[in-house]
Amino acid sequence: MSKVLVDTSVWIDALNGNKTRQTILLDQLIDEGASVVLCPMIVQEILQGIKEDKDFREVKNNLSGFEMLSIDSLEAAYGAASLYRNARKHGVTIRKSNDCLIAFYSIFCKVALLHNDGDFNRIAEYSPLKVLNP
Repeated sequence: MSKVLVDTSVWIDALNGNKTRQTILLDQLIDEGASVVLCPMIVQEILQGIKEDKDFREVKNNLSGFEMLSIDSLEAAYGAASLYRNARKHGVTIRKSNDCLIAFYSIFCKVALLHNDGDFNRIAEYSPLKVLNP
C-alpha cells in the first residue's frame, strides 16, 4: 500500500484504546511497515488534547517518527478554502475548517486518508479526495 495520511479522529481512538475498524487498520499498517504519514494540523490536534506533560512529551516523540507531509502554507490555505467553498456550492457545510486543510494535504500529496469523521466523506463527494473505508 502506498502512503496513508491518518486523521486525528483515528489517532485519538487509538491513543484511548478504542478498537474500531480504522484503529485496527492503523495497527496493521504500522505492523506491516506501511508508510503512515502525518501533516502539521493532525499533530497539533492530537497534541493539544493531551493533558499531562509527560504524556505530551511521549506522544510528541512517538509522532516524530512518522513522515511529515509539507506544502506551502498559503497554497494549503487556498486549496482548503476551495474545498470548503465547493462543498458549500453543493449545499454541504464542513464543520471544521481544519478538515479542509487535512483533506487538501491528502489531495495535494496524492495520499489516501484514513479517518473516522463524516466530514471527509462529504468532502470526497465533491473533490478528488481518496478515503480509506475499512
